[in-house]
Amino acid sequence: MTETVPSARARLKRLAKRGAYDRATVHAVLDASVVCHIAYVLDGQPYCTPTAYWRDGDRLYWHGSSVSRMLQGQSVGLPVCLTATHIDGLVLARSGFNCSMNYRSVMVFGTAAKVEDEAHKREALDAYVERLFPGRVAEMRRPTDKEVRATTLIAMEIEEASVKIRSGPPHDDEEDLAAGIWAGVVPIAETIGALQPCPLLPAGIAPGAATDPYAGGARFDDILRANVRGAPAPAEAGE
Repeated sequence: MTETVPSARARLKRLAKRGAYDRATVHAVLDASVVCHIAYVLDGQPYCTPTAYWRDGDRLYWHGSSVSRMLQGQSVGLPVCLTATHIDGLVLARSGFNCSMNYRSVMVFGTAAKVEDEAHKREALDAYVERLFPGRVAEMRRPTDKEVRATTLIAMEIEEASVKIRSGPPHDDEEDLAAGIWAGVVPIAETIGALQPCPLLPAGIAPGAATDPYAGGARFDDILRANVRGAPAPAEAGE
């Protein structure tokens, strides 16, 4: 990812003051999620597919079954647009026109290609597990050659990216301030619930250290950011 002025495809045109293009801000928004949508065109037909992803430097990865049509199409070097979005709150204004949402979103452009090298593939798949549960790989059974062959891994270098963020209260028209109705923000966050043991788990087996960050009530995006070594602090949002 280059630290340059974005091209027309990545540059924000509406509410540009909410935009950011620097590496730290792009990484921070990407690192706070694990689900993205990938848009691409196959045989003239546009598609947009939800999938899990993870980041290593300026490279993004996603994976799936080796028979997936989506992944087969992306394997040959396909231009894609990857997006991830966080809803942080519903902004309730005194008029419908001024109602909004607080959000963090990122749009990434690059070229998807299949990872063929088996050592690279295994290392990247381990990194996906460690992304969610640091230390878990050492506790788990290693994947078999058959399982690795059955998995297609796609990588994409971040060529360009843009972030758009909104935070803060509603922006009502001055003449609406005396309307006598409540206005403000309804915060929204993904939080962790109580762990649910597998029904087939033998008695006496406790969760390992890899699940320690997943305390009840903790924010999922905070856990994800903390799991990234050297992750930047969350960006300051624009209103």
